[in-house]
Amino acid sequence: MGASFETVPAANSADRIFDAFFQNNSTGPRQSFPARNTADPTMAAGRIPEAPSDFVPADQALRLIQDRADIDISGPEFNFVRSIRVFDVRYARQHESGRDGDCNRSATVVLGTYGTQGDFAWQRSSITALPSAHIGLERWGQNCPSIYHRSVFVDWRDYEGNYGFEQVNY
Repeated sequence: MGASFETVPAANSADRIFDAFFQNNSTGPRQSFPARNTADPTMAAGRIPEAPSDFVPADQALRLIQDRADIDISGPEFNFVRSIRVFDVRYARQHESGRDGDCNRSATVVLGTYGTQGDFAWQRSSITALPSAHIGLERWGQNCPSIYHRSVFVDWRDYEGNYGFEQVNY
């Protein structure tokens, strides 16, 4: 492995620390600053005194890409991204009410999926669309037991096709 340890006298260690702290060179890390937009008067020279004068022009700056991947993920090697499903059980409620013992059921479930380029979208869904791995609504529709449930359930298939999931009840 070639590792070694050399002891250095204490006076020499202090000298090395002072040398490190009081270096007079300009090779330190550069600070990140926002891109310069020449049309924006607030970015005029002198407004940010600690900023260097070599901003990246706004038309050449990297852009944050919202709601989709910043690379092409349309190939089959990225199918694992498109396999991710997010079920948001915003509420599911079942209870008996009234003198006749009528069963009242109501639920709001939405499903989030990823598209070809990683664009995420929500759509309406239902209790019956939940995967069998989801827990908490097993007795839904049976003789009207009292149920109140909220959860987020995420499932996926990895690049080898293995199934995985996570559920958070709230």
